[in-house]
Amino acid sequence: MVDPIADRLASHFTVACLDPRGYSRSTIDAGEPLDQRVEVQSDDVHRLITHLTDEPAYVFGGSSGAIVGLDLLAGYPERVHRLVAHEPPCFAILPDAAVQRAFIDEVYALFRAEGPGAAGARFLAGIGGTMKPMPDAAELPPRAQAMMARLIANGPIMLEHELRQFTSHIPHMDALVTVTDRLVLASGRDTGLHLPARPAAVLADQLGMEVTEFPGGHSGFTDEPEAFADLLLEIFSVPAVRSA
Repeated sequence: MVDPIADRLASHFTVACLDPRGYSRSTIDAGEPLDQRVEVQSDDVHRLITHLTDEPAYVFGGSSGAIVGLDLLAGYPERVHRLVAHEPPCFAILPDAAVQRAFIDEVYALFRAEGPGAAGARFLAGIGGTMKPMPDAAELPPRAQAMMARLIANGPIMLEHELRQFTSHIPHMDALVTVTDRLVLASGRDTGLHLPARPAAVLADQLGMEVTEFPGGHSGFTDEPEAFADLLLEIFSVPAVRSA
């Protein structure tokens, strides 16, 4: 998913991308997908960082990955040099959380009744059309075609085992308020005031921060990868000012 920005970042950093348990090339020992849990994914990221380096890491997370990044920063702040959390869909913190929960339940019911196509269409409409359609796989190079095949296979797993669980997650605000010096909350320019950008705005207000605007929409890192990666590099190059 982050292929479009990975090569650009790799000219400045050692880049590691994580497939969460059960997705793509990360398999489950039991053989069947399990309900995804934020704290399990953030612990896995912590384990990966610890395996790769003794130094704090620069972390980018988009959508559900942003929720995981926030949990990582809250639970393991010593392992994070800076986190860019782009449009975390933690809808449970919104003033109209009950309305958004009903929306997610509707998407899930459609998935169970009519399949991922109908559910995906309802979800994309409900978030304001802030994601561009996937490209035609036939027009992509072999590596990108293989990635597309994995993404398509991941869709039903996400709808069954992650969407409801992650959108109902509430970040650990007491922990995050102590580490705002290494947190950047982000949203896409094209997302505007649509649903995917709203949790970042609420988090920023509660933490006394500003939201940083990135190119593109909810999928900005695939919509406008060059400009997106350039802004990431600019943010990561600014030294963090640690709190006393």
